[in-house]
Amino acid sequence: MSTTTVPTARIFSSDNVAGASPEIIEATARAAGGQAKPYGADDITGDVRRKLCEVFECDVDVLLVSTGSAANALSLAALTPPWGSVLCHRDSHINNDECGAPEFYTAGAKLVPLGGDDAKIDPDELRAAVRHKAGDVHSVEPSVVSVTQATETGAVYSLDELHTLGPVAKEAGLRLHMDGARFAGAVAALGCSPAELTWRAGVDLLSFGATKNGTMTADAIVVFDRSRTAELAFRAKRAGQLSAKTRFHAAQLDAYLTDDLWLRNATHANAMAARLQEGLKTITEVGLLGAAEANILFCRLPRQTVDGLLSDGYGFYHDRWEPGVVRFVTSFATTEQDVDDLLHAVRRHTV
Repeated sequence: MSTTTVPTARIFSSDNVAGASPEIIEATARAAGGQAKPYGADDITGDVRRKLCEVFECDVDVLLVSTGSAANALSLAALTPPWGSVLCHRDSHINNDECGAPEFYTAGAKLVPLGGDDAKIDPDELRAAVRHKAGDVHSVEPSVVSVTQATETGAVYSLDELHTLGPVAKEAGLRLHMDGARFAGAVAALGCSPAELTWRAGVDLLSFGATKNGTMTADAIVVFDRSRTAELAFRAKRAGQLSAKTRFHAAQLDAYLTDDLWLRNATHANAMAARLQEGLKTITEVGLLGAAEANILFCRLPRQTVDGLLSDGYGFYHDRWEPGVVRFVTSFATTEQDVDDLLHAVRRHTV
């Protein structure tokens, strides 16, 4: 009788390479039975909204979408006019990785990239940007600030940092959007409440990411400024993001929010990145580039190590930033064995 050896996971390029949590698969299968009202009028969608109200400790509206890019673009479109500008970090996902979707859905609003360490907006740059040509008909009008939590480098905005940026935006009359593709990881890392990280810091709309943390095809827009809900609903329909069988998106998010699965998954992903970081610290030739606050880790590896890992079948982003700089991302599905095997391979190809 032969046995088949299942290889350990070797792809560390992103957390979206992972599958889905079993609880989410099971909930989706249960939703397939019987009939349900379409277009978000089903009971499961209502349950998701109630659970998110509990999570955020306030009344929120919720729009279910199929991608994080849709959540970001539709949110920004509801917060800025076509002649407006979106102030964001130059390394943000909306600036680099969404194929102009924010500009498309806002009908032409301009993204204005700002600097700052760890892909976090520098407060002084933001203060200058909110004043730049404000009210000048010859220029775009500063309209919304978009922050990413956690950031593209794996850093996390602290409460103090958010409570610095939020008032700058609000005092200038700007709206505040949060790209929360890895929001759960930030909550797990900081140990604070979701409310503190969002509406209590001035956030108007949150792109509530889930596909990187256990769902299959479901993300959400959480609406704190409920005066935006009606416009968002029309925009979502017009963008093809109002699913007839919304119950399947809802079933995923319902399971995601049940018994804190979303936080358990994120806590595990963060812990695997921390395990990887601690292991890499013991290898002299490896240079860590910042701390892994969430589930993303950047480091510098010798050329022979990068090539050796690639020849072993490992997948990760490399040389996009500088020669030898690589990015490793862990997920809810990454095991301790996966991390230890990667560390063993790094050591083997470094000596």
